[in-house]
Amino acid sequence: MSRRTLGLGLIVLWLVAVGWLVRRELWRPNADRLAEAALSLQPGAAYYAISVGGEQLGYASLTVDTLIDTLRVSDVVILDVPVSGGVQRTEARTDASLSRTLELRSFTAAVRGDGGRFDARGRVEGDSVFALQIGAEIGGETRRSRLTSPLLLRQLLPLTLTFAHRLATGEAFALRVFDPVLAEYRDVALTVAAESTFIVADSAVFDSSTRRFAPIDTDTLHAWQLRGTDGGIPLETWVDDDGLPVLTTSPNGLRIERTAFEVAYENFRRFGGGASGSAPDLVRTTAVAAGAPLPTTARPRLRVRLRGQPLTGFDLEGGRQRLEGDTLVVAREGEAQLQAEYRLPGAQPELLPFLRPAPLIPSDDPRILAQARQIIGRTGRPRRAAERLVAWVYQNVRKEAVSGGPSAVTVLESRRGDCNEHTVLFVALARSIGLPARTAAGLVSLDGAFYYHAWPEVYLNGWVAVDPTFGQFPADAAHVRLTIGGLARQLELLRLVGRLRVEILPTN
Repeated sequence: MSRRTLGLGLIVLWLVAVGWLVRRELWRPNADRLAEAALSLQPGAAYYAISVGGEQLGYASLTVDTLIDTLRVSDVVILDVPVSGGVQRTEARTDASLSRTLELRSFTAAVRGDGGRFDARGRVEGDSVFALQIGAEIGGETRRSRLTSPLLLRQLLPLTLTFAHRLATGEAFALRVFDPVLAEYRDVALTVAAESTFIVADSAVFDSSTRRFAPIDTDTLHAWQLRGTDGGIPLETWVDDDGLPVLTTSPNGLRIERTAFEVAYENFRRFGGGASGSAPDLVRTTAVAAGAPLPTTARPRLRVRLRGQPLTGFDLEGGRQRLEGDTLVVAREGEAQLQAEYRLPGAQPELLPFLRPAPLIPSDDPRILAQARQIIGRTGRPRRAAERLVAWVYQNVRKEAVSGGPSAVTVLESRRGDCNEHTVLFVALARSIGLPARTAAGLVSLDGAFYYHAWPEVYLNGWVAVDPTFGQFPADAAHVRLTIGGLARQLELLRLVGRLRVEILPTN
């Protein structure tokens, strides 16, 4: 064999070996890539200041702890939110246990506030069963469901993307995440929009002249900008090469910025906007101007134009609502729509999904069923039952804002809450007796403006809007429905805050 032939053979063998290594790297399973990348993950914590309009309203932290075969990720959020002339403190914490491939093994989520508490916990049993418990503080039931893919918590999305892929500008991802507080899945679409560097405070010193902590040392971080939508809500966040957020912003002005612990926490504890009273009232800032005077009496009919934001994907048409060109017409249901053609329980098969229990709506809970039967008595008439349920919830649940996810059993025990609490309790009570019910959300007019609101719909002779928060059966036409579904769908309303405009038109 000539030296030339031997040399060519060695080059060919080298190219084959390199090709095999490249192929193995590019086409190996994500699990292998994640497991290897996760070994390099260092334990540590990151701290964040949460602000709106330059006023700090909260503090957050994200902690990663590495064990032999497990990763533990904890996030804490503390917010002081000005609401209706007061300040509501909410504290939320999520602790997740992950495998080395970042697959969820178990989690606990807790929300505490001035108005109440909410707990959820979940665990993966075997390879394909997920057990979820909601309302652990009052002995909530555990529900099991079959998994078709590994669970991904929203909080861990940047971490997973960073370790599963070599990020590059222009890459796009579509994932499904699980929100433990809402107990719902959401679709998230993200694109790597840019890369840059950030100067982030690493340590701080107390400034006696301002009585605040100020940055003293900084780190330079390489970061990727992720843009997209989370359940329809615009999302923009910068993450570093370890998948930890650096800066997150939202269309309604919320800003979550990484900084030193003292700047994030100590300055908030001493001078937080909620505590100082200088931050804008949450309810007032989310109000939508009516654009014209509204009558003060109950409205049987309303004509409006909704401007300022595309409404593709919202539930504008159907039942009491119809579109006439660019005009939305809302008409309160008449006697014909209130007369159901069935007896309880006896709804059509296609309505069975609106009778089943759901996260936060445990209509099969014995406490819910016992209360519902006591309310409706012996009646088998759907209209009469719906009227009695509306009146009972209106009269027995105090109208006050509370914190956490509104579980129907929790509301039944505490007898207090805002529109979400009134709605989930009504829906659970209705479903327990065989009356189909679902959640709707949108706008309601109060004091010359429109506010974001939730209410139930029950099926009688078609879907009928009712409002146990205001004691209306049926609800008046000033309820403009935008979404149908649980709390995850209500989050879509956030992309309208500050952008939607309502123009009141004369009724025909």
